[in-house]
Amino acid sequence: MNSADLVWVSVSTILVLLMVVPGVALFYGGLVRSKNVLSVLSQVLGVFALVLILWFAYGYSLAFTEGSSVIGGLGRAFFSGMYDIPNDTFELAGSIPELTFASFQSTFAGITCALIVGGFAERIKFKAVLIFIVIWLTFSYLPVAHMIWASDGYLFGEALDFAGGTVVHINAGVAALVAAYVVGPRLGYGHEPMQPHNLPMTMIGACLLWVGWFGFNAGSSLGANTAAALAFYNTIIATAGAIISWIVLEAIFKGKASLLGGASGAVAGLVGITPAAGLVGPVGALIIGIVTAAFCLWGVNGIKRLLKADDSLDVFGIHGIGGIVGGILTGIFNAKPLGGPGLESLADIPLQLWYQIEGMLIAAVLSAVVTVIGLKIAGALSGGLRVERDAEREGLDITTHGERAYHR
Repeated sequence: MNSADLVWVSVSTILVLLMVVPGVALFYGGLVRSKNVLSVLSQVLGVFALVLILWFAYGYSLAFTEGSSVIGGLGRAFFSGMYDIPNDTFELAGSIPELTFASFQSTFAGITCALIVGGFAERIKFKAVLIFIVIWLTFSYLPVAHMIWASDGYLFGEALDFAGGTVVHINAGVAALVAAYVVGPRLGYGHEPMQPHNLPMTMIGACLLWVGWFGFNAGSSLGANTAAALAFYNTIIATAGAIISWIVLEAIFKGKASLLGGASGAVAGLVGITPAAGLVGPVGALIIGIVTAAFCLWGVNGIKRLLKADDSLDVFGIHGIGGIVGGILTGIFNAKPLGGPGLESLADIPLQLWYQIEGMLIAAVLSAVVTVIGLKIAGALSGGLRVERDAEREGLDITTHGERAYHR
């Protein structure tokens, strides 16, 4: 065991926790209307806590132990065999305790599921959300994580995904988009103003995401090493490039550079660099940030209008599109002639791009199918997916949770 590696991965776990609660919660909370802010915060918090328990019970074991090329076994259910506390003996995962690795990965599963909340915000039953997440985690997240990250996974060593571009962002982005279709649009969508109620809250959430993302990306090196150093700086430069890219393009095409645009650009850049963080050079990271932001800006405007889906908080437009663009560019800038640490020559890029696209397609199809089935089951067990029309009009804060965020 390496003590420095143990400390770094432990700190990284805390940083990813910071990304979710409060990061994602505040980012999402500021984007909804004031009557639904507590509902979104509750969904993010409840989903994250639920996933942590499921991860302990069986999630980690199915994702990371040996089994088939698609899913693992149950040998580590409830972290069985991972430690012997009386004798102070812990199994290792590389140079750190396996318990630490499992803890770190639990936050990845948690944030992936929490991101989906943005696709159906402001109209779904809390009970239905929790039931759906149990199904989606089990049949979508765990197989995708196993196929890409487990040593016997179908795509392990082929599809490059340093910290979760496909496993986390494409997986969650597609689920949110499909869920938006299945649940249906909010009452008044397209006819009534649905502006963010608190942009300072969203800005704080975005900043917490950026800080926490250093654990997400650099922590995925699983040690205090050169890969962590590379991922750390790439997380800085890609995000900076994405912010400038978004606000410049917004100023050109809309006439004004908005705070929401800058915050959205930051998240887009973070998503784009996630699969590439330790696999490309800094120049490649900067390009990935700039290009990903441009595509995500189009994703939350043009693509969203074409799809005609009420993806309330643009989960697909930023996480889905950003994950796709970042994953493809990872396959390009990983090449040594382009400053990356991987592919030996440019001639290797086409095959690597196929591996990247194959992983994305598998994740997208599986996520979409599981989302449809999972929501149907959740709706049947909850007496319908949506709250009553009157409850939606009044707001989920008071009708579902019996609280108000603001008192006049």
